Amino acid sequence: MSDARLAVFVSGSGTNMENIARVIESGKLKGCRIQLVLSDQRDAYALKRAEQLKLKTMVIERGEFQNKLEFEAAITQVLQREKIHFIVLAGFMRVLSPEFVKTFRGRILNIHPSLLPRFKGAKAIQDAYESRESKTGVTVHFVDEGVDTGPIILQREVNILPDETLSSLEARIHAVEYELYPEAIQCLVDGRLELKGKRVRIRSLD
Repeated sequence: MSDARLAVFVSGSGTNMENIARVIESGKLKGCRIQLVLSDQRDAYALKRAEQLKLKTMVIERGEFQNKLEFEAAITQVLQREKIHFIVLAGFMRVLSPEFVKTFRGRILNIHPSLLPRFKGAKAIQDAYESRESKTGVTVHFVDEGVDTGPIILQREVNILPDETLSSLEARIHAVEYELYPEAIQCLVDGRLELKGKRVRIRSLD
């Protein structure tokens, strides 16, 4: 197979998307390319980042459709037209329906800024910081029908330092995200991930 075609879904600033693109460009992430950056928000700064990187972009806004089914059908049509192999969620702030997940099961990755199953949801870093725990981290997982409940691929711990501020913790977690997400994507495009129920086994290249 030629390079796997990725669709990166974004809603916000797009730092993870840009990092993935630059790691691919550097040659450190092999066997894939970003075919499309798709946003549900017309004013997402991620689109500007993508354009600067000369990546193809598309906006499909939920408000343009009568219901979620039609919205996701439009997305699916685009993915099929672009012959997308894998979907990479990078700050995409919508919960995908069970029907959409079923269509692309085992082909959708998400990154979450905590050690799942701890601190699910949109405020994971803040929740971990305010919990006064000693550590949090980053998780890359397959997307399933729940919210931040899919089979875990990779995790990495981040210690919460005694003099930590929320902004310093956010910066250190993002730095780990930029390392961990390309690692997981590489395993995916290499065909090294074996998904069995809620468990993921990473096969070696040997």
